[in-house]
Amino acid sequence: MMIKDSYLTADLEHVVKSGSISWNKMKGSTVFITGVTGLIGSLLCRTLLAANDAGKLNLHIYGLVRSEEKARQIFGELLERDDFAMITGDITGPVSVDGTIDHIFHCASVTASKTMISKPVETLMTAVDGTRNMLELAREKKVKAFVYVSSMEVYGSFVDLGHDVTEADLGYVDPLAVRSNYPESKRLCENMCIAYFSEYNVPVRMARLAQTFGPGILPGENRVFAQFARSAIRGEDIVLHTKGLSEGNYCYTRDTVKGLLTIALAGKDGEAYNVSNPDTHTTIADMAQMVCRDIAGGRIKVIFDIPETNTFGYAADTRMKLDSSKLQALGWKPEVGLCEAYERLIGSIREMEELQDDL
Repeated sequence: MMIKDSYLTADLEHVVKSGSISWNKMKGSTVFITGVTGLIGSLLCRTLLAANDAGKLNLHIYGLVRSEEKARQIFGELLERDDFAMITGDITGPVSVDGTIDHIFHCASVTASKTMISKPVETLMTAVDGTRNMLELAREKKVKAFVYVSSMEVYGSFVDLGHDVTEADLGYVDPLAVRSNYPESKRLCENMCIAYFSEYNVPVRMARLAQTFGPGILPGENRVFAQFARSAIRGEDIVLHTKGLSEGNYCYTRDTVKGLLTIALAGKDGEAYNVSNPDTHTTIADMAQMVCRDIAGGRIKVIFDIPETNTFGYAADTRMKLDSSKLQALGWKPEVGLCEAYERLIGSIREMEELQDDL
């Protein structure tokens, strides 16, 4: 059975009540979401279902999953709703859906760095074949908007850009580094979107996400924000396997969901948008220190344990700050800072663990 999370519930209600989202534009729409057992896809599904409950929008949501069992663990009784249909299939193969589709959010992607190192071919082909199949579906259904969930990693690295990174900037990615499969495939998929827009008039919009976290993270999540949060909860020192010099760009989950909906409803076809909170910009090391000092109250510390080789599959150090003014010009505004994001994430994890202990 799906476990309730009061922090997540409050965030969903906040998005639904947001005056910046033109919910009326979605009335009666059918929305297709890939990657619904991932963080972004699952939160989009939950948000749209909550919007249905609050505003009687008559939305119908299709969620594409590979594992029905995993979907049932995440969504529980939500899968019994008439307005939510789960489609089991592999995104690397053709996807067929009866009836109309108005909006597609393509969220499916490999996100674990270790997988990018251990299975680089699968990482690439999941991105390339999956995106092509979704674009073909969008072309067939003549959708109103196709939102491709991309990544800030498309920017690569900059020596000295001299200003915050806008959607028009592009840095260097080493094509001979195995770990480059992720940023390179994101670049290719963005260009594939543009190709379908140019040749077939598919209304594509690209969302270049910063690192996103908050309530709603899934069991087994092991990205750096989850590791730091669990260290604070358990009172364990944070161990860094790099010097932590990479500059992180972050965004709270509900702010990211609002950003994706804003792009779908107000974005311009053929354009990319950074989804990031400039106020959360920091280095990995400084963020770790902040968690130890401000979240854990100084009860834990940062320890550096750096291996000789990059066996963990971490991305190369980046030094950039994303500029989200293009998205903010559409009416979107990030609201939750880094410290509050951690406080709400940790509160959510603790609540979930307590509920599980009671079962």
